[in-house]
Amino acid sequence: MHSISRRIWMVRAAACAVFSVACVSAPAAAAYPDRPVKLTVPYPAGGTADLLGRILAQRLSQAWGQPVIVENKSGAGGAIGVETVAKSRPDGYNLVLGVTGALTIAPHLRKLPYDPVKDLAPISLVGSAPNLLAVTPSLPVKSVPELIAYAKAHPGKVSFSSAGVGTSVHIASELFAHMAGIKILHVPYKGDAPSVQALLTGDVSMTIGNLPVLKPYVKSGQIRALAVSSAARTAAAPGVPAIAETLPGYQVTTWFGLFAPAGTSEAVLQKIQAGVATALQSPDVKAQLERLGIDAVGSTPAELANYVAAESKRFGEVIRSAGIHVN
Repeated sequence: MHSISRRIWMVRAAACAVFSVACVSAPAAAAYPDRPVKLTVPYPAGGTADLLGRILAQRLSQAWGQPVIVENKSGAGGAIGVETVAKSRPDGYNLVLGVTGALTIAPHLRKLPYDPVKDLAPISLVGSAPNLLAVTPSLPVKSVPELIAYAKAHPGKVSFSSAGVGTSVHIASELFAHMAGIKILHVPYKGDAPSVQALLTGDVSMTIGNLPVLKPYVKSGQIRALAVSSAARTAAAPGVPAIAETLPGYQVTTWFGLFAPAGTSEAVLQKIQAGVATALQSPDVKAQLERLGIDAVGSTPAELANYVAAESKRFGEVIRSAGIHVN
């Protein structure tokens, strides 16, 4: 009897503890945010993730009445910024704009200081954008078939830039080379901006970079667009064919998701997700993203978790089948 009474007391104590946590977290969530929120963008200023992060931060700041401060923390293909947030206090005041490379590609290429599944709490899929295969005008090609033929005729002379080893831009180009049966030289940079600059100056021959970043340079004639990396043509690049029209089955897009450290309360995550959903439904925000070539998406935390898992599986299969590895 004494043993049974003790167990009953322990169960009641545990229940009270859970109730107490709930009582404490509910007011905390209701008051959230009561101070500035930091949104880490794991890439340099000027890139697609940075532009998207600032648009989202501005709208959330207006809705919450608290500053949402964007901090660029680049390096290691986005891993440094993601690690910073993954290891921060799980109170909702440190968020990260996770991107394809750091969460679904890098884990298949090297050991990371964080686990994308265990160390991060998904909040919402924010947007997605196709990549664009573009070449420097000095390269004598005007189509994907011509590029492939040129690369085969001049092995080792075609180079491509990326925003870093293990980024979606890197894998997109490696997959292209693998499917086309060509050899091209990878020249990694620290972010979209320097990667694009290398193409503009002719230091590299091509890139399969983020459409929103490359689009203005295509319009000005500084680079030449050959194809988009989506499964089919897109309204964001009128008249530009898809790589898949030459290489059936080719598809790589860049997605952007908002995450918090694992352990962040569900109530706070739901409040942040609701703020993101409202922002993405705004015609003004949609228009800003459309001008950047980004499709506003929005999702529940569970939907984002499932999406990340599916993307990770797909990229893992691509990396293994193509024999891609980090030197």
